[in-house]
Amino acid sequence: MNDTAIRDGVTPAEVASYLRRHPAFLHDYPDLALTLLPPREEGKTTSLASYQLDVLRDKNRDLGRRLTELVNIANENEQLVQRVHALNISLMREATLAGSVRRVVAGLREDFSTAFVRLVLLHADPELPAADWLIVQPQGAQALPEFTEFLRNGEPLCGRLQPDKLDFLFGTHAEEVRSAALLALEDGGAQLGLLAIGSADANRFHPGMGTLFLELIAETVSAGIARFPAHG
Repeated sequence: MNDTAIRDGVTPAEVASYLRRHPAFLHDYPDLALTLLPPREEGKTTSLASYQLDVLRDKNRDLGRRLTELVNIANENEQLVQRVHALNISLMREATLAGSVRRVVAGLREDFSTAFVRLVLLHADPELPAADWLIVQPQGAQALPEFTEFLRNGEPLCGRLQPDKLDFLFGTHAEEVRSAALLALEDGGAQLGLLAIGSADANRFHPGMGTLFLELIAETVSAGIARFPAHG
């Protein structure tokens, strides 16, 4: 018999399980409380009651930290929802495609505190402004081979973009963009373009991050652009 088993064949894990199911065990056998040896720091002695109190304090501190984290996450989510709502309202008030795209880029620059916002549209419009943040590709998605897989998938892409994508979107600023979020824009299955948000912080956008907020932005921007039919 090894040291991890009790003589009658009952394992320590089974003893622990039994005690968890019978928390009043020591009340019926108080002498055991005097013989049990609770964990202790080197050079210090402690009673079972003191040890239990320390454990409860540690659990309370952990619960307090988790509660604080949940409250912070809830506050952040509330702010994000408010931003999407504000963007939605502002786009509804715009009467032109040019005004809508300006509103989108200005809003995202403010929300993400970055100048690296790029909007790619797959149709031309004479009213569209000439700006470094706007890329018009009237030939459609087939003229963007570096984004074929991304547009086919349609899901937000976060992290470090490949050099060809960075160069196309950000040009001379490509080396400054350490991470980015890429959003496909579509309406009823029709591809409208894509939206890119870049950051100088390599950890700002990463593959494991939540994308719900980004998906809401993509849907809002897509709806705002789709209000205006394409024309040359």
